[in-house]
Amino acid sequence: MKREHQDAVDGGGTEMEHDKGKDTMGAEEDGGVDELLAALGYKVRSSDMADVAQKLEQLEKAMGSSTAANDDALFSHLASDTVHYNPSDIFTWVDNILSELNAPPTPLAPPPPPPPPALPLHNRHHQRHFDLPLAAPEQSTIITVDLPTAPRHLADNYDLKPLPAPHAAAGRIVYGSDAQSVLAPSPRDRKRLKVCSSPPSSSSTTDAAKSDKALPVVVVDTQEAGIRLVHALMACAEAVQQESLKAADALVKQITVLTTSQGGAMRKVAGYFAEALARRIYRPQPHRGVGCSSQDSAALDNILHVHFYESSPYLKFAHFTANQAILEAFAGCRRVHVVDFGMRQGLQWPALLQALALRPGGPPSFRLTGIGPPQPDHSDALQEVGRKLAELADTIRIDFRYRGLVASSLADLEPYMLLGPNTSDCSDGGEDEEPEAVAVNSVFDLHGLLARPGALEKVLGTVRAVQPRIVTVVEQEANHNGGTFVERFTEALHYYSTMFDSLEGGALAADAACGGGRRDQAFSEVYLGRQICNVVSCEGVERTERHETLAQWRVRMGRAGFDPVAIGSNAFKQASMLLALFAGGDGYRVEEKEGCLTLGWHTRPLIATSAWRVAASAGGDPIAAAR
Repeated sequence: MKREHQDAVDGGGTEMEHDKGKDTMGAEEDGGVDELLAALGYKVRSSDMADVAQKLEQLEKAMGSSTAANDDALFSHLASDTVHYNPSDIFTWVDNILSELNAPPTPLAPPPPPPPPALPLHNRHHQRHFDLPLAAPEQSTIITVDLPTAPRHLADNYDLKPLPAPHAAAGRIVYGSDAQSVLAPSPRDRKRLKVCSSPPSSSSTTDAAKSDKALPVVVVDTQEAGIRLVHALMACAEAVQQESLKAADALVKQITVLTTSQGGAMRKVAGYFAEALARRIYRPQPHRGVGCSSQDSAALDNILHVHFYESSPYLKFAHFTANQAILEAFAGCRRVHVVDFGMRQGLQWPALLQALALRPGGPPSFRLTGIGPPQPDHSDALQEVGRKLAELADTIRIDFRYRGLVASSLADLEPYMLLGPNTSDCSDGGEDEEPEAVAVNSVFDLHGLLARPGALEKVLGTVRAVQPRIVTVVEQEANHNGGTFVERFTEALHYYSTMFDSLEGGALAADAACGGGRRDQAFSEVYLGRQICNVVSCEGVERTERHETLAQWRVRMGRAGFDPVAIGSNAFKQASMLLALFAGGDGYRVEEKEGCLTLGWHTRPLIATSAWRVAASAGGDPIAAAR
């Protein structure tokens, strides 16, 4: 089917009649050609009349039974706007139209590069083709044909191949539903084919429209992979408990793959648990320096401890609440003595020194005994910490004395070591002297004693022997010391997942506030990762991270002869104010629980501060009673 433009229109009627006469004479000369159709410009043999009529009837039925809403408009447009000039064979022409209408639709494919302007356009899969003779430059025209949308095949319903955008969004690749916002459909939701017959600089464009019903695109959600990851971790823990090392080995490899699909805190905590499981399964030697107790790792622990202090409010909360309880217990005392079971860098005590310096009536005489493990390089780190604290005390005019004790275990301590040679119930100075008020402080130190039977009872007996006015204890609010391995693993997975979430939130807020939060967060994650490795991969005396809940510590302290001391509401209010000042403090929660204070992330308590004093009913030899 062709459409041609006449080069000359000004010819007279005589010339047109002359041409028509020539056509009629040609038709008469061609034997068997129907004269009536020949007069209209169609050459149809009389022998083909029946077949032509049948084809035309079939064409009419095909046009009337079309499912597309725009078929009538299409063919009426063709009938009114197209002029046919002497087709050589109307039979073949009708047959071609029928074959095109009955042809099955083909899937949509990206259009090939535009052909050279001098060549006719050919069929491009789903597009109907029209062979157009090139017109003169001054007679350039545009023919627009509305084609019905072909039905989509099932295989094409989720085709994610890139679709070329129109010239307005050149260079942009559109996927899925994005094409609906970039490729504007026609008002009647159809495909439009614009063919331009123009000079060599012309171009052709194709606008693809969205289908009537948008089909959803199935995407693999990382949440589903996260659930599978947790299930794989639990299954691996069960295999370890049942000593099915072959199954555990396969699950560890699966966990490693699933971990890569996660992001943020989930990926990190799963990676540490996977490493801990692998160490328990394969048992690489030596264990030292990778989460299990070792003097060689003491220096690294101190470095990580500082970064954990900076990146999160947990240690700040522990120091603040313990100091507040000690400060209230020392009210009115002129001579005070604090025994710190975990001196480390002494980060807790500058705040207490400053609070004592501001006390009404002047600061008391302050003595500090700091206990720490031996250093691998045999350096005297405790004395260096004491020197810095002495410089601060001298600046704020406090009478300060310091003594450092190196001990591999708190169970090696005796009462006389804590009291020191200069301590007695009464000073021999004068009648104005008073006994020294003693406080014992433990922040994350007592749970490590549970690895050795009787060690905790020995230490608590030593504490009772020095008759402290108050004992402050800060411990993790978790049970990593009881039940089966699977129960311990499950509790640890929940606890450290929440802890890592809190670090992630705090680091984001710290970066937004002042920057540098990510570096402290990275070291803090290693700090917690070493604890995970110890809880999961170590056993026996090497498993020192034996955390217990506040309820369990109540039982232990009660058996050792201690009564609880309620931490005042003033400490609760000030701790809440402290968190409000901490970057990322929106997710942290301070709660008061039976006279104790807990700090957690959202609804999960993570650490707990409690205070104790020697029970009035306790008598006799406290150390013997503890044993």
